[in-house]
Amino acid sequence: MASQMVNFAYLIGSRDTGEAVVVDPAWDVDGLLDAAEADGMKVVGALATHYHPDHVGGDLFGHEVQGIARFLERTGGQVHVHKEELSWVGLTTGVAEKELSAVEGGSNLRLGDVEITFLHTPGHSPGSQCFLVRGRLVAGDTLFLQGCGRVDLPGADPEALYHSLTGPLAQLPGDTVLYPGHDYGGESATLARTREENYALRIESLEAWMETMGGAPA
Repeated sequence: MASQMVNFAYLIGSRDTGEAVVVDPAWDVDGLLDAAEADGMKVVGALATHYHPDHVGGDLFGHEVQGIARFLERTGGQVHVHKEELSWVGLTTGVAEKELSAVEGGSNLRLGDVEITFLHTPGHSPGSQCFLVRGRLVAGDTLFLQGCGRVDLPGADPEALYHSLTGPLAQLPGDTVLYPGHDYGGESATLARTREENYALRIESLEAWMETMGGAPA
């Protein structure tokens, strides 16, 4: 199941402090934490891009994904979730909302000399968020090298996704390196290259976007 979903998980950390956070620890949580420890890093928290079980755990087509429930058992670290998805993540994973840390767009998390900025990019889900760190964008399911997140799932909003892609993400420099949530078209690329090659970033108007993605602008 994990190989079919081709998810990416990421570790972001500071060598100065030896502390790290893990992005979307859904599959093989123990393996992710063991890899960090083997690299001399202590995982002190998790960042959730959005509530879907292949990113935070829970029931996925009858298959139970470990996710943040196992992460909390193992580490007790904070799980940072956008404030609009606390209840969604709780329902998906069975984790009590009081065990989650609410964040909002524009917030920052510092690990020693490394600062992570949270970008709220709704559309694929209400609280979808990306993480910007030292010229790198960890984008979850907001944006892939080819395509973008689906807008036909509960909580999705195609118009909101259009504004996320043409708003905050369009303002980032072209040399920013994109790290997506799935291997849909590759592992990483600059935003400049992605803007040239990704059809989702080449649609010129909201009306054309809605015709492509389905629905009509409000």
